[in-house]
Amino acid sequence: MLTLPFTAMRRLFGRRETGSFSESRPASRVPGADLIYRLKAWPELTEAGRTAEIYRMLSVMSSRPVNRQWVLTRTRMERAKLEALLGQWVAEGAIEVIDPARYSSSAA
Repeated sequence: MLTLPFTAMRRLFGRRETGSFSESRPASRVPGADLIYRLKAWPELTEAGRTAEIYRMLSVMSSRPVNRQWVLTRTRMERAKLEALLGQWVAEGAIEVIDPARYSSSAA
């Protein structure tokens, strides 16, 4: 079996310089962009809210938590509409909001 040391593999396949995880985050930070949403109960949907896009989003949220960026990249929903929808569901008690910044200081 042929094995190459890690440094030889880097030379062979090209080396990409990567920085730390914090450097990969966007420079312009949007407040609340890192918040994570977990579905606790199925929300009350209005007639206008019963779309395939919202059902798809809720379906994924029923199996795992998601953040705003995930929703915005996988749906055609406008940011303002998403904010209103999430605010409504939080007020309803249908979703739980998790702030990952709360955990970052304890890990360091």
